Amino acid sequence: MKNILLIGGSTGIGYELSKKLVDNNNIFVSTRNTEIFNGTEIKTQELNLDDDFDLDWLPDQIDGFIYLPGTINLRPFKGIKPSTFIDDFNINVMGCVKILQKVLPRLQSSDNASIVMFSTVAVKLGMPFHSSVAASKGAIEGLTRSLAAEFAPKIRVNAIAPSILDTPLAEKFLNSESKMDNAKNRHPLKEIGSADDISEMVKFLLSEKSKWMTGQIIRCLKVWVDQNISSIESTDCGRILTSRPNPRPRSSQNHDGPARGCAGTPDSRSGPRHVAVNQPLRCPL
Repeated sequence: MKNILLIGGSTGIGYELSKKLVDNNNIFVSTRNTEIFNGTEIKTQELNLDDDFDLDWLPDQIDGFIYLPGTINLRPFKGIKPSTFIDDFNINVMGCVKILQKVLPRLQSSDNASIVMFSTVAVKLGMPFHSSVAASKGAIEGLTRSLAAEFAPKIRVNAIAPSILDTPLAEKFLNSESKMDNAKNRHPLKEIGSADDISEMVKFLLSEKSKWMTGQIIRCLKVWVDQNISSIESTDCGRILTSRPNPRPRSSQNHDGPARGCAGTPDSRSGPRHVAVNQPLRCPL
């Protein structure tokens, strides 16, 4: 049985994941609400990101590490205090860094350890009012790739970058039927992602089925699409693109040629504006 450590996990993704894993693994959860796991086989410790992380309750070998704490502070840039950027960074990034540095020797004791962190689609796409969360989660993506290169081949490091999910963290954005409908209509699949959806992805990344996969930012879930977008196209650059209609008719050359903006940046020339909303899964170099 593997030893899996979840940082945060009393609600949402972490709670769903712990329930899925507990039958075949030893689960350790550091969270602010430990009482929810009373009467279960899950071992817990109260979490305080400001304190030094205690290792005494953990085994000498850890096979999986998942960092779940996060923030969603959405507001215009001019209205965000610098302290909010710092608070978001401390929770999303520095909390992970501090605990991971303490736990690393125990991950290195495993023959095939896996680290899973969380980003957001806002980092790749660029969304209004997401500057603070995108800045900190962008750091998580850089950390994921850097550590994947540094820890290979013994420890795999990947991150998941979902869109909005129906979890307690996003409750205030989905607390009415109209908000739910608006959020659904901004996605190609016309659904809101759930904690169960994401926990299945984490479960895969912890398993032997992903043993040849590291340094990946997975944006394969319910992906944000602008309301003005008219279609989804498959292009020869291997990505799924959203296309904003051109006010002028498209020529056959534009239609048949390579899609512009494949790197996820708006095309500055006239013609359709392409934004990459999904990427092919890449195996290690």
